[in-house]
Amino acid sequence: MAVIYRAVYRRASSLICRLHSTYVRKMRYLNELKEDDSLCRQAQTSGTFYLFHNLSPFLQEVEKKYLVPQLSAAEIKRILEKFKETEQWIEKSVLIGCSDEHVPHFALDLGALEKSVIESELKGSFTDLRRALFIVDGKDSPLLASAQSLLRWHDSHQYCSKTGQPTQKNIAGSKRVCHASRITYYPQMSPVVITLVSDGSRCLLARQPSFPQGMYTALSGFCDIGENVEQTVQREVAEEVGLEVESLQYSASQHWPFPSSCLMIACHALVRAQQAEISMNSLELEEAHWFGLEEIVEGLKREPRSSKQDDGSFLPWFPPKQAIAHQLIHEWVKQQTS
Repeated sequence: MAVIYRAVYRRASSLICRLHSTYVRKMRYLNELKEDDSLCRQAQTSGTFYLFHNLSPFLQEVEKKYLVPQLSAAEIKRILEKFKETEQWIEKSVLIGCSDEHVPHFALDLGALEKSVIESELKGSFTDLRRALFIVDGKDSPLLASAQSLLRWHDSHQYCSKTGQPTQKNIAGSKRVCHASRITYYPQMSPVVITLVSDGSRCLLARQPSFPQGMYTALSGFCDIGENVEQTVQREVAEEVGLEVESLQYSASQHWPFPSSCLMIACHALVRAQQAEISMNSLELEEAHWFGLEEIVEGLKREPRSSKQDDGSFLPWFPPKQAIAHQLIHEWVKQQTS
């Protein structure tokens, strides 16, 4: 009887903890905002706003650090009044999260307004997202990435693919509806595998012509329809460097907004050392090389600006810490040195 009592008590305690968990309450509140237009409209009056201009986020530089300011609804209204715009502009914003205290966060793109005036008024600048992701605090990067992806999705899905009629976003921006066809559209992400290939003692890194000079990273590619992750990794490695994957291991995932909203699925792949001769696909890649442990360790220390040599060539350097490719490379180093 005591055993049954303890089991029931543990289950009840677990349920109470879940119901009162900060995370659970926050997620349920966000879901309410997405489903209830009137509640979300009311939340906009007390929420904070991240500003964008043609999909570039607004940053402020304070003591050599780049901050992502959260503006109040009153500050947004003041900016809009300066341009003689109504506060209805605020309804163009999209919900991107909330604090533990249930202060909702929205993203608003003011691309139709004069950029220099806004920058002067708020004492900051709109910065290309690729740069912004690597100079702001790590906790702000995912929020900026998801905000831009959602704003971009709304900008490119204003018409129904079936009827050609305009679609209308709900207040939270979690969906768009075509009232003519009654089709509801939801934001979607494209799955992408990013794979660090190893032969046991070396890892394979490559670069595309569009990359910054000297930067090498793991292989990546979009999942085709009907493929699972394992099949995509095997195909991409075969296509790009002509190697057959023996085994693979999942590492982690990361939302990445380039070239559109992508879910990066990071894996380690092992190939046979005896069959590790690279046959590079020059239509996909500019270079692909095997790197030993010492080369990787040195490359991780190297800054992009310090990689250029006197003869104009570049020493290899790798993606920064915020990129999941960096995590894969760092994990490989730990495996080699453990």
